[in-house]
Amino acid sequence: MHNDTERCVRAVQSKDQRFDGWFFTAVLTTRIYCRPSCPVVPPKVENMSFLPSAAACQQAGFRACKRCRPDTSPGSPQWNARADVVARAMRLISDGIVDREGVPGLAGRLGYSTRQVERQLLAELGAGPLALARAQRAQTARLLIETTPLPMADVAFAAGFSSVRTFNDTVREVFALSPSELRVRGAKQPQTPGVISLRLPFRVPLNPANLFGHLAATAVPGVEEWRDGAYRRTLDLPYGHGIASLTPRPDHIACLLSLTDLRDLTIAISRCRWLLDLDADPVAVDGQLRTDPMLAPLVDKAPGRRVPRTTDAAEFAVRAVLGQQVSTAAARTHAARLVAAHGVPVDDPAGGLTHLFPTSGALAGLDPEALALPRSRRATLTSLVSSLDDGTLRLGIDSDWEQARAQLMAMPGFGPWTVEAIAMRALGDPDAFLPTDLGIRRAAQELGLPATPAAFTARASAWRPWRAYAVQYLWATEDHAINHLPA
Repeated sequence: MHNDTERCVRAVQSKDQRFDGWFFTAVLTTRIYCRPSCPVVPPKVENMSFLPSAAACQQAGFRACKRCRPDTSPGSPQWNARADVVARAMRLISDGIVDREGVPGLAGRLGYSTRQVERQLLAELGAGPLALARAQRAQTARLLIETTPLPMADVAFAAGFSSVRTFNDTVREVFALSPSELRVRGAKQPQTPGVISLRLPFRVPLNPANLFGHLAATAVPGVEEWRDGAYRRTLDLPYGHGIASLTPRPDHIACLLSLTDLRDLTIAISRCRWLLDLDADPVAVDGQLRTDPMLAPLVDKAPGRRVPRTTDAAEFAVRAVLGQQVSTAAARTHAARLVAAHGVPVDDPAGGLTHLFPTSGALAGLDPEALALPRSRRATLTSLVSSLDDGTLRLGIDSDWEQARAQLMAMPGFGPWTVEAIAMRALGDPDAFLPTDLGIRRAAQELGLPATPAAFTARASAWRPWRAYAVQYLWATEDHAINHLPA
């Protein structure tokens, strides 16, 4: 979008929040970059330049605006709607892969050479993987400076910087303030020791009912819970574990993170945003779905529905198998038994969370006879965890959606419903579709949509590429717990 100058100018002059994260405005006279909705008086058109990422702005010598804080805008929705190498790379960079494994590790995950990855990112985003990771480190550092009392040296290493000097230089260059000055300017709020309090932004509208309702209704005891108006869950992270508490607010998601290692902060934030689908573009999604007269009343009634996802793709795949042909309550019971037997215990002074969901390695050696499941489903589950454990099957934010579908369909016990559920909620494909789901079939019958899966799928082609969001609106026609915020 940053190449469409006329459209960008209109967005800046109208201070349109919908375009925050789509592009950034670099002001040539002040050498400051802003989000489109910056509250200051817009600069003259001839003084505006538009860039695709904060990293590109920083690399070009611009510093972040102190008023609109462009580094905290929602992420670009492009990386949710695409599965090409650039989109997959951006999802991996957000998950901290460059800090942990370097650019070679990023390229290896994508199956490309480092030169190819750098060239494609530079062409589309104006910055290579190192610059993008550096911009993310600067944002993480700012969060730690403003929301914790940590010494600056601890902040530097927790944010991923190799030295305190590099940390100081980067903060001054990006924000035109020293770390100490940032801390003084930071919002004064009560701090709970060991807990980081954040505001996760999103594009409006956001309907929390189906999003948090689904997560709460399907929550696995010990791993997830709904408590005091917040969805809480344990997180298995690269350097340790954590607990996230997410509360819906009118203009943001209140996020409390308790981490055993602060180096996991960036990854934890990224996974919480992914879980709640916060980088979606609801105006584009709802606009497309409204073109169908069958869906338009559902969208108009409660716009802004998101797709409830997961923080761990492998975890969701296991849970999808456990949920085959059983009720939501039964699926929770099966999962809770696995958690109690094979999950790693954690301490949660603020609630009732007790375990991390077991890894595929922990489940690879389980005795199938100990599972209270039909024999065929035991075989499906053991085959799945074995493939995940030995690397034959890799599921994650960097997965190629069609390749992952083909691999899953080739495994015993995997049908279209299970594969599409994993594609929708674990892999994040916005066009995943569940025509055989019982709730979707009932909704289709009520709306007068085709009854057979083939005819229904053909009819739903008009909803592409947002069929996963159409599924949320169709599910909402039933009075089910997944559609309501818990009391």
